[in-house]
Amino acid sequence: MYDAILCPTDGSPGSDAAVEHACSLADLADAEIHALFVVDEMTAGADRWDMIVEREEERGERALDAVGAAGAERGVRVEKHLRRGRPHEEILDAATDYGAALIVMGTHGRTGVGRFLTAGSVAERVVRHSEVPVLTARLGP
Repeated sequence: MYDAILCPTDGSPGSDAAVEHACSLADLADAEIHALFVVDEMTAGADRWDMIVEREEERGERALDAVGAAGAERGVRVEKHLRRGRPHEEILDAATDYGAALIVMGTHGRTGVGRFLTAGSVAERVVRHSEVPVLTARLGP
């Protein structure tokens, strides 16, 4: 059913929960995971762009390596991808580019004012616009 699973990560505990789900599903389906970290180009000011992007790319490499290690523990193939742009747009584009049949991603579980202040979440935007199924994993109970 699933040959390729896209697993966006930001290295957070919420993403770790999604990685566990993605690895379990990939193991069951004999699927490959495409781990994705997106450097959000909207977070950097022009005067500090290079330093911020470099730091985010390093953080991304660590997050992607963690997905690779989780996959290796289960014998699941993991391809790592680092992209730049707006996270929800890059996730949706990556699903198409890598032929993903499923997106598995974490959510921070924000509600109320916290959700309003962040203008909706990346996960919410992906769920609304994805052409493939999206499984969201929330940290906690």
